[in-house]
Amino acid sequence: MRNITASALLLAAAFFTTSANALDSSNTPVVVTPLASKTTTASGQPITLPQKNVEVQVSSYQIAPGATLPVHKHPFPRYAYVEQGTLKVTNVETGVANTYKSGDFIVEMIGQWHQATNIGTDPVKLLVIDQLEQGAKNTILQN
Repeated sequence: MRNITASALLLAAAFFTTSANALDSSNTPVVVTPLASKTTTASGQPITLPQKNVEVQVSSYQIAPGATLPVHKHPFPRYAYVEQGTLKVTNVETGVANTYKSGDFIVEMIGQWHQATNIGTDPVKLLVIDQLEQGAKNTILQN
């Protein structure tokens, strides 16, 4: 429970702090720019966190131009910040697609089959954060 509380506080601080009230130890202003505040996934589902033994994993992804990831789903919350490139994510169950570019924040759909394609000419670079049950995997490939 302590880990969930600490994670929630860090996320809240990151989303709601402004440059007006953020100072470093020498009273020099620190600029904090909120990037996103979401309560639902890309497909409109409410965000729900794992209920036990929560682990936070942070990864960087690089997807080559033209590359398409296999159809997959995530049983736990996954968040991604697009550092570079243009990524099209398609929910293969509904056919609905969203396109994300540099600076966008993605709250991935949970438990729904989807795939992503780099539709740009540059590599897509993502900072990915998973919140999952300890020892579990957060990506399931479709057979």
